[in-house]
Amino acid sequence: MNVFIADDEKIVLEGLKYIVDWNSLGFTICGTAMNGEEALDQILSLSPDIVLMDIRMPKMNGIDVVTNAVKEGFKGKFIILSGVVDFKMAQSAMRNGVEFYLTKPIDEEELEKAIVSIKDDIIEDKHNSNVYEQYKSKARNHILEEILQGTADLDRLDIDELHLNANLYQVISYENYNPNYNYQNWDFEKLIRVTNKDQHSFDVISTGMHHLILLKGDFAINQFKRLVDHYKNLPQKGSPLDSIFISYGRIVSRLSDIPQSYNDVEALTNRRFFCSENQHVLSFESLREKSLPPVLLHRSTSNNFSEKIVNFIQSKNEMQLKATMDELSELMKNASANIKDIKLTLLDIYINVKQRILQQFPNAEIPVPPNTTVILLFEKKYYLYELIDFMWEQFDMMMRIVGISTGSNVLEDIKYYINHNYEQDLKLETIAPIFGYSSSYLGKLFSKDGVNFNSYMDQVRINKAKELLANPELKVYEIAAKVGYKDVNYFHIKFKKYTGTSPAEYRKNL
Repeated sequence: MNVFIADDEKIVLEGLKYIVDWNSLGFTICGTAMNGEEALDQILSLSPDIVLMDIRMPKMNGIDVVTNAVKEGFKGKFIILSGVVDFKMAQSAMRNGVEFYLTKPIDEEELEKAIVSIKDDIIEDKHNSNVYEQYKSKARNHILEEILQGTADLDRLDIDELHLNANLYQVISYENYNPNYNYQNWDFEKLIRVTNKDQHSFDVISTGMHHLILLKGDFAINQFKRLVDHYKNLPQKGSPLDSIFISYGRIVSRLSDIPQSYNDVEALTNRRFFCSENQHVLSFESLREKSLPPVLLHRSTSNNFSEKIVNFIQSKNEMQLKATMDELSELMKNASANIKDIKLTLLDIYINVKQRILQQFPNAEIPVPPNTTVILLFEKKYYLYELIDFMWEQFDMMMRIVGISTGSNVLEDIKYYINHNYEQDLKLETIAPIFGYSSSYLGKLFSKDGVNFNSYMDQVRINKAKELLANPELKVYEIAAKVGYKDVNYFHIKFKKYTGTSPAEYRKNL
């Protein structure tokens, strides 16, 4: 704890620093003052636990310092020191919250007893305050949970005292994007740029694995919408949304309708398994988009897909195999089954295909993992697309080892597309959905071919730029734009990297 000492006599002030062993009593002297105005300023600034205050001080006497400090919200304790016994002065001091009124010369033992007494009171007050705040916090959290679940008796709640009086409400949920890692809690208040004094703008309710936030008022809700709009595309590495997953329910205008927004969030949490790669946000609007009737999973589901996949692997029909995996993925998204049953169905398909291929090609060296390893892998995966990607990579590997070529080559198809669309902002993430593959898989295809995707893109663009440079009417910056470079300086760097000369020098040489 901290103690502040104020006395207008320098020799007395120095003596009070050493009259007791402050350190052994658990105190540190945080400051001193020799006039009332200075004392008041420092008391409000430093907020010490105990103030030793001489009653007669220049500029402002001790009683006025106490009175003004209390008015400004100071919660510390005062010990008044006086050179004379003044009963009226003592009464005035006690009325203003002064704990002890001691006369000079100060008795060391008397001062120490006063300090210990105040210290015990402070400790007890802090304990009681902490206990009270804990109970209050638990009670509030319980009330909020009941409001979310629709079991609260709203007529018996003091909505104003709970700071729940607002024109709009919205429930959102956030949790770690990757459940394998624990990230530090992000500051939601700073993230949406609102002040949340006394929980006026939002409440945080922790329930199990994820945290719920109840947004209150149009300002907080609009700020959250701005945040979501800002991260419509893939979140930047290191940004808050790069490490978290958010789902949010509908906006409602009545306290009694909050359960509707909460039910949206609960439904979205269960749909997280079906999110696409790098998807960090789920909206209540996606629940409305799910209009197809649910399908039931039967044993025949596994057998039918296993049969088709085995046939496509043997015939090396890459396009049909990929289309079948896409069909399987969509079927799982609309299945009226829990995630465990969906995983079991996919696992059954994989093991059936694996066993049939190994039986039909006993001499082929196919590096497939043992079933126990695959079972553990399926248990640990959190997304459907991860399981589909794994199965696709395994089936693609089997196809390349045992399949009979039909002449189809997806890499050549993608290169053809690039050669005719190089002026666009092409990325693996944008090309992959066109061909029905994952971006990671396409990246591996390019790497296996000896050149990564970005290098291939640059080579195509630079070759086309060389052709365009033969036209003297085109400016260099126009050529840069025509071949897909928005920044002409970046185009210069790339052109020189691949040709050893600048565009202007290349044109001159022509």
